[in-house]
Amino acid sequence: SHTWFLSVIQDEFTSGKIDLDSTVKLFEKLQMPFDFAHVKHAFKKIVDKRKENMINMEDFRSIYRNIIHRPEFQEIFRTYSPNNKVIVNTELIDFLKKEQYETEGCETTALEIILKYEPVEEVRKRRQMSLEGFIRYLSSDDCSIFKSDCRTVYQDMNQPLCDYFISSSHNTYLISDQLVGPSDLWGYTSALLKGCRCLEVDCWDGSNNEPVVYHGHTLTSKILFRDVIQVVDKYAFTASDYPVVLSLENHCSPTQQEVMAEHLENILGDKLLTSTLGDPDVTQLPSPEALKFKILIKNKKVGTIEEGMLRRNQGCQGETVEVTDSENMSDEDETDETAPLCPKSDSSKRKSDRRSSPPPRKKAKMKKKKLALALSDLVIYTKSQKFVNFEHSLENQKCYENNSIGEARARKLVKSSAKEFISHTSRFLTRIYPKGTRTNSSNYNPQEFWNVGCQLGMYVCRDCCIQGFVKTIQIQEFFSSNGIFSFLQLFHYIATLIFQLISGHQLPPSNLSKSNKADPLVHVEIYGVPEDQTKKKSSVVKSNALCPRWDETFSFTLQVPELALIRFCVEDEISLVSNEFLGQYTLPVMNLSKG
Repeated sequence: SHTWFLSVIQDEFTSGKIDLDSTVKLFEKLQMPFDFAHVKHAFKKIVDKRKENMINMEDFRSIYRNIIHRPEFQEIFRTYSPNNKVIVNTELIDFLKKEQYETEGCETTALEIILKYEPVEEVRKRRQMSLEGFIRYLSSDDCSIFKSDCRTVYQDMNQPLCDYFISSSHNTYLISDQLVGPSDLWGYTSALLKGCRCLEVDCWDGSNNEPVVYHGHTLTSKILFRDVIQVVDKYAFTASDYPVVLSLENHCSPTQQEVMAEHLENILGDKLLTSTLGDPDVTQLPSPEALKFKILIKNKKVGTIEEGMLRRNQGCQGETVEVTDSENMSDEDETDETAPLCPKSDSSKRKSDRRSSPPPRKKAKMKKKKLALALSDLVIYTKSQKFVNFEHSLENQKCYENNSIGEARARKLVKSSAKEFISHTSRFLTRIYPKGTRTNSSNYNPQEFWNVGCQLGMYVCRDCCIQGFVKTIQIQEFFSSNGIFSFLQLFHYIATLIFQLISGHQLPPSNLSKSNKADPLVHVEIYGVPEDQTKKKSSVVKSNALCPRWDETFSFTLQVPELALIRFCVEDEISLVSNEFLGQYTLPVMNLSKG
């Protein structure tokens, strides 16, 4: 191993010494994960004692060992290596069984690991593994805490669409705040590349008979509807083959609705779903598998799917139908949650909140909207239907009609009628949208609505890391399992989760530290049904951002592990009452890998 290491680095030291840039390049050549801040700090610590800003070969070896040869890796290596030099094939098999809980094919797996990760050729030929190879293996994705076979689709994708949680976004076009920030096509590109399957498109009349997308009644900028659809056409199936739902919040005149329909058909072509997959008399939603590579339009619709398909065959250009709010308007058009500049009075809110399932408001009954049949008839399996109450939906709603419910109202329904809510979501797609007062693009926690089966828990898809909503975006890691769609399948058993927090490595140093140090601690949080939600924390490791060590065991009892997420949040303890955020990682409990 020592001879191999020298053979790799010696050519870089032909002049005797190297600078910081060359040091970083040498780390890259050795193909080991490293953080620049820690390498720079270790380099500076050595050269500060000298007059020149260079290090020699022995200095580099010291930096490399300090950063890469983690004590906890060396300890477990020595446990399975009697001579402390190599682990032979049989010892690696023993390690896989005892430490990694591998039960099948350990002989084959051990050989594959050696061939893949052992860098020293002569050791590899002897079917052995050096410390360098062992470190490379433990630092690889093969040892990720996230089960590798759960990152791709592994669940049954042939059930009705309402049986799945769907990765969704709200006001997808906004890349900053909700009042004066810019609308940008990057919002749609970014969401689709992250695997989002339900995008919101807020449509208004634009100049030159071209519909525009922006947050109405605000100062946010505008983008062309046509350009949005071109982005969707380009990126819809880059991250996933499964269907994309375009949730249209339609405020356009009939004339511009026809332009929207024209753009959808001309740009999306065969990707756009314009007819049922089978019988037009739909009694059950199709599956994600059956809808692969299809784009669905979610909008208000006149009449049944069958009537719409007949109209399309006959041609309905220029035809419009006037509908009332209580017939076809969805909650998207209510002013209490989606128009932050025009909130309803407190008295009207209190009045409507007295019952968990209020009837349609009088104002909503009077509201009328003209729908262009050309756009209406593009809606197949995702017809927006105003939510009245659970009983009304059970008696009147068709399987292809879905509801949008405001965050505040939905939260009250969760508390007062959870069983009815679960029964509702088992039949109908249900979207929860944020309250309008979230003008800074903060997110609600979608977990509480996932708990009652809401498939379209919205979140604001952003690239920036504002601390106020970074946690909620991490909770969206629920969709890192099974690739975008997650199957709602509960087995009703209680599980005990036990794990050991061993160590950290190359953590971001505190912004307040000049010596590249931090006082890290780890918060371990469980998100899930109310009975499972809890938080614990580790002890504080003083002055160590490079390799803090905890060796602490945590235990959680989970009532519904299928809906549980575990979040690790690392903070730097600045004082007894204040911590600085350093990093986080969230994943579904059911996707935790043993070992």
